[in-house]
Amino acid sequence: MKWLLQFCAARAAFAAMFTAYSAVLPLVRQDWEMTAWQAGLIQSVHHAGFLVSLFSVGFLTDRFGARRTYLAASFAATTSAALFAFFAHDFLSGLLLYGLTGLCSGGSYTPGLAIISQQITGRQQGRAMGFYLAAASLGYAVGLFVASAMIPLAGWRGSFVVTAMGPVLGMLVGFWSLRNVPNLLHHGSSARGIFKGLSHVIGNRAAMLSVWGYTFHAWELLGLWAWLPAFLTAASMASGSDGQQAASVGATLTAITYLVAAGGSVLGGTLSDRRGRTAVTLFMSIVSLVCSFSFGWMLGVPLWLLLLVATLYNVTGVADSSIHSATLTELVEPSSLGAAYSLRSVLGFGAGAVAPWVFGIVLDAGRATAGVSETVVWALAWSTLGLGGLLGPLAIWRLRQMPDAERLAGGKR
Repeated sequence: MKWLLQFCAARAAFAAMFTAYSAVLPLVRQDWEMTAWQAGLIQSVHHAGFLVSLFSVGFLTDRFGARRTYLAASFAATTSAALFAFFAHDFLSGLLLYGLTGLCSGGSYTPGLAIISQQITGRQQGRAMGFYLAAASLGYAVGLFVASAMIPLAGWRGSFVVTAMGPVLGMLVGFWSLRNVPNLLHHGSSARGIFKGLSHVIGNRAAMLSVWGYTFHAWELLGLWAWLPAFLTAASMASGSDGQQAASVGATLTAITYLVAAGGSVLGGTLSDRRGRTAVTLFMSIVSLVCSFSFGWMLGVPLWLLLLVATLYNVTGVADSSIHSATLTELVEPSSLGAAYSLRSVLGFGAGAVAPWVFGIVLDAGRATAGVSETVVWALAWSTLGLGGLLGPLAIWRLRQMPDAERLAGGKR
């Protein structure tokens, strides 16, 4: 447990940079004179870079070992975060540099999951995955709290610079936590073996249903993470706050939802160890879908009530992430696990990369339409996340009906 907590601390530190842009989005959108679709595109390019990173390091994990890949990628993450923090100054530079940050950020995710699957096996694995993903939520919250604190002191630039220190700390803690962890290589993990592993995953119907469930889950979750601070900022402005104060309030309220969501990741993984992977995934995904279709209509409600719903939305949206990760480890052979995570990353983060951009397009289109209220505009934008996430529960329900589901913790219960 001590090792897991150290490893999770490194993950939390790396994750602090993930929310740097969304925390100050209303401010940089104004200073960089961007439309909503441009603002959403920057977040989407970051997710696209993250996708490429996850895909690449997943194969590198099978080829060179999870530990070695994790440590090498950590240095790239610290460098790219610093470049974005100091040199992003407009739409184009933000697009390129935040995309680079995403490209270099996957080294603490896919190899980290593989390391945990090597170190912790059996019915405790879902809980361990939950802790690792909870650490990311904790890091997102810390990044948002830091950003909200820095906005009145040093503006959005100061927020970028301070949150960029997170990956530096993550690299140091990561090196320390892995000092006694071996770099395991599975038989057949050559380049040819990697692509053979990918073909095995594609031919595994149960594993692919899990991958598709994760894909539609990622559309909803990454869209939520990209636009939640901006929406809470708009809600704060509707209640009387000015621009900079509202941005700080929006980031702080979002951070609170991430703190609670950290517990949601552990809860989801732990419940799935006891109650079954598919049953808990279905419950969490259906609740988050209800939130997607109702959240935008709540623009004018009191902030405390909006915070409660946003917290439920974030908790249920992230709770099944750890379950999806544990599910794959039980459906795929260890030698193909990196390939499975890579394929899942391409599809999941590919969907998640598009979601914030589509959200922004709908937001712009709604505001350009005469007679449409701001509440309806936001409601339509949030509904795009629900529409994209609808097929996730269907994929998991189909998996639940398959004989392979008996191999999962909790069987088909």
